[in-house]
Amino acid sequence: MPIGLIALALGGFGIGLTEFVIMGLLPEVAADFHVSEATAGWLISGYALAVVVGALGLTAAVTRFERKPVLAVLLVLFIAGNLVSATAGDYSLMMVGRIVAALSHGAFFGIGAVVAADMVAPTKKAGAIAIMFTGLTAANVLGVPFGTMLGQAAGWRSTFWAITVIGVIALVGILTLVPKTGHGDTTPGSLRSELRAFRSGQVWLSIMVTILGYGGMFGAFTYIAFTLTHVSGFAASAVPWLLIVFGVGLFIGNTIGGKAADRNVDRTLVVVLAVLVVVLVGFALTAQNQVLTIASIVLMGGFGFATVPGLQMRVMKYASSAPTLASGANIGAFNVGNALGAWLGGVTITAGLGYTSPIWAGAGITLLGLVVMIFAAAQAKRATAEVNRTPAVALSAGKLPR
Repeated sequence: MPIGLIALALGGFGIGLTEFVIMGLLPEVAADFHVSEATAGWLISGYALAVVVGALGLTAAVTRFERKPVLAVLLVLFIAGNLVSATAGDYSLMMVGRIVAALSHGAFFGIGAVVAADMVAPTKKAGAIAIMFTGLTAANVLGVPFGTMLGQAAGWRSTFWAITVIGVIALVGILTLVPKTGHGDTTPGSLRSELRAFRSGQVWLSIMVTILGYGGMFGAFTYIAFTLTHVSGFAASAVPWLLIVFGVGLFIGNTIGGKAADRNVDRTLVVVLAVLVVVLVGFALTAQNQVLTIASIVLMGGFGFATVPGLQMRVMKYASSAPTLASGANIGAFNVGNALGAWLGGVTITAGLGYTSPIWAGAGITLLGLVVMIFAAAQAKRATAEVNRTPAVALSAGKLPR
């Protein structure tokens, strides 16, 4: 395994931690700023939407530059945002800090995924991407639970100070461990060539699956602290330990999902999304049972994150001639899904539908993602079969799978 993948995972750990840790601290943040649960949830949705802006805008702006220094600058931006969050005196300033930190997120993972894939053989690309995203799973397995405990014990601001320190360590790791091998396109028309990748219908279908498939799981997860305490009957002190359980599921799902996607990405995504719908429905129905809730948390994390390597690999596959911006756009799509799921979950809670309603909403969103994925897989299979039947005609007509 190239050592640079460890550095990318380290950066992913810091960025993943700042995205997810607030979920365990949402009740404390809401109480400190005297806002409702749904309003506090906008700190998650606002972050996710800012990721989209950064994923598209910043990635487009840096396609011609060497990728290693770009990744370092993005981490500096991330550190600055967390400093603002740690010192925020009111809700508005906290939102500013979240947005500043989020701007680095999409570009970092989008560019980092391309670098990770370039470090290994073609048959191991999804696995390499999965290693990079191990930083996210580690953030959930270790960072989020312990960050939540730190925030509950010493105040939620202490968690963001700790994240700032982690960001500095990640920056050092990028500067010392990532080789100067990944370069952006240096031709004058590089951005134009990157934009041409979006002519592919399969790129757009992949992005839509990312929004819906990941958004469903995230919608259920956003208000998980309220579900665990108000429905399942767990004490608030148990939430960090339950988040560790969720993180274990993420780690297993990410690893297995990456290996499965290297064999057959479309089949993997269809199966995983179908099982995830079943898991979410089961969770919503049995959330009052603590034992079944624990099982549901593991399965939700596992099947929810098993989609990530495949979703990222799929969009890069159909934008192979210019993958950087498409990769960044798909990272943005993950966070559009995050915002969609968090917003819809907040709507259902505000409507008085209870703390299991975000899980039901997540199941519905994921089901839509499954339908789109089945359609995309069928279209890709049909296009490939057509090319294989009449290669000369297909090539002359430009009917390669798109």
